[in-house]
Amino acid sequence: MTRPPLPPFTAETAAEKARLAEDAWNSRDPKRVAQAYTGDSVWRNRAEFVHGREQIEAFLTRKWARELDYRLIKEVWTYGENRIAVRFAYEWHDDSGNWLRSYGNENWEFDEHGLMRRRIASINDLPIQAEDRKYRWPLGRRPDDHPGLSDLGL
Repeated sequence: MTRPPLPPFTAETAAEKARLAEDAWNSRDPKRVAQAYTGDSVWRNRAEFVHGREQIEAFLTRKWARELDYRLIKEVWTYGENRIAVRFAYEWHDDSGNWLRSYGNENWEFDEHGLMRRRIASINDLPIQAEDRKYRWPLGRRPDDHPGLSDLGL
C-alpha cells in the first residue's frame, strides 16, 4: 500500500501531506487515521508510547472520547527527504464543558511508501474560555477558506 505524496518531500508535497493528516485527524475516525501509519509505527505522544496500528486505534479512540468537539490545524515547520516537522494547535472541551487549546510540535518520519513509521509529539494544553475559541467550523474537515495557524496568530 502507498500513501502519496511520497518522499523525498518538496515544500508542496510536505504541505499536502500535512493537510491530508489534518483532514484525517479532523474526521476523528481512529481506523482511518491509523491507516496512514506503518504496521510497526512507533509514537511518542506526550508521555505515552504507542506501537503499531492496533495501539494507535486504541489511543485515538480514548483520545476522542475525552477530547470532545475536537478541531485541529497543522502547519509545516520544515521538511527534508523522508521527514516533516509540523506545528499544530487544536481546540476541544472535556465532559464538564471546559475548553482547551492544545499546542504542539510533531516530528514525522516516513517509509518509501509514504506511510508514517515514526511520530514524536510534544503537546501543551492551555485552558481557554468558550468565547475565545478560534476554530468554529462544523465538525470535520477545516474549510479551505478558514485561516491557518500563522493567519490566526498562533
